[in-house]
Amino acid sequence: MISLQEILSFHYVYPLPLHKFRILMNSIESTQNLIKTKPTELAKILSISTNNAEKILMNYKKVMEINILDVLNASNVKVIPFNSKLYPSSLHDLLDPPTVLYAKGDTSLLQHPKKVAIIGSRKATNYSRLAMDYIVPPLIENEIVIVSGLAKGADSLAHKATIHYGGKTIAVLGHGFSHIYPKENKSLSCEIEQNHLLLTEYPPYVGVQKWHFPMRNRIISGISDAIVVTEAALKSGTLITTEYALEHGKDIFVVPGPIHEEQSKGTNSLLREGAIPIWNGHQIIEELNCFEGKY
Repeated sequence: MISLQEILSFHYVYPLPLHKFRILMNSIESTQNLIKTKPTELAKILSISTNNAEKILMNYKKVMEINILDVLNASNVKVIPFNSKLYPSSLHDLLDPPTVLYAKGDTSLLQHPKKVAIIGSRKATNYSRLAMDYIVPPLIENEIVIVSGLAKGADSLAHKATIHYGGKTIAVLGHGFSHIYPKENKSLSCEIEQNHLLLTEYPPYVGVQKWHFPMRNRIISGISDAIVVTEAALKSGTLITTEYALEHGKDIFVVPGPIHEEQSKGTNSLLREGAIPIWNGHQIIEELNCFEGKY
């Protein structure tokens, strides 16, 4: 069985998703063999440039000189590799599961049997804020953990409503813990770290990259039993999350929106495609009980 040190030592330098990490391990057998792996060989295995492979190997040698686990523990970062008991088993159903999850806060929330994601537009209007007051309280009464992405708009509203009504929430980030995005959510992220859970697949130093957020969305979907969408335009990152959820047979619940609003075009389109219309949290629980027997 591959050790945590082996997994972490390379992942910290180059955070590959699990299927690519396994390709690497099948090729070199152990991260200990990286030291004697030539840049051209590593470049071929990972389908990257030789220059990039040289940088990876150079940084890997530097990382091997320190105990990364001690550094992370000193920053209250908990490491959850793919072979850990804390790792959500549902993530293994993804085509590209994260190799490592980095967590701050209450990791027991990952093992909670009832989780629902609430997502929506970064340009969410007061309509989303109103929707949270109808959706979130019944979910919390039924001890459901609310999952979202700590982004502007609907994500922030979902986390705040959950905290306001006394529930528990998981925020999945698209970057490392040394970077909080957006900056205005710094106090919210501190609150979640102290009393709930922050989660990411990226080592702490990794900054904000636009393409990280679609990748983050697969984790939001992967750890949740169902997805609730409040508002979304036709071209929205929210719809990427629903695509991941549909691929894995998860229910999509949608708040119907005014037909003249831009932020309703994506949600109303989802309804046309077969999503379940809801306007309060009790309906979500009834649907999951009726068809899934989950709650």
